[in-house]
Amino acid sequence: MQCSVARALSVVGDRWTLLVLRDAFLRTRRFEDFQRQLGVTRHVLAGRLKKLVDAGILEKVRYQEKPARYEYRLSEKGRDLYPVIVSLLRWGDRWMAGEDGPPLALVHKTCGHRMHPTLVCPDCGQPLNPREVTAEIGSVPTP
Repeated sequence: MQCSVARALSVVGDRWTLLVLRDAFLRTRRFEDFQRQLGVTRHVLAGRLKKLVDAGILEKVRYQEKPARYEYRLSEKGRDLYPVIVSLLRWGDRWMAGEDGPPLALVHKTCGHRMHPTLVCPDCGQPLNPREVTAEIGSVPTP
């Protein structure tokens, strides 16, 4: 399909994959830790991890020789999904948090403040509003 959203969803477009990515951004790296935190079956988790490794989003890195044990680390391609994950987090915090509020807060390490991610124009710095953005058909250079 000639659609970047559809292509991206073919790799990351299911619940378990997105939750694996969320946990990877929270610095989970080992199979057992993913499984414990997510409550997912070994079979489903193994499939999602393999798909993410095959797509180049996670890298499988050996951390023990005997027996051979591996951890999963975000690649550059995987780290580029950070805006997607925090945008979903922000949407969930706003619309799905319930009476207790959001379960966690994002803190910017540089300044120490809690923050809410916001998409901004890289040229003028203004927050992006869907009414103020248009799409042009055709090949455009990527940043």
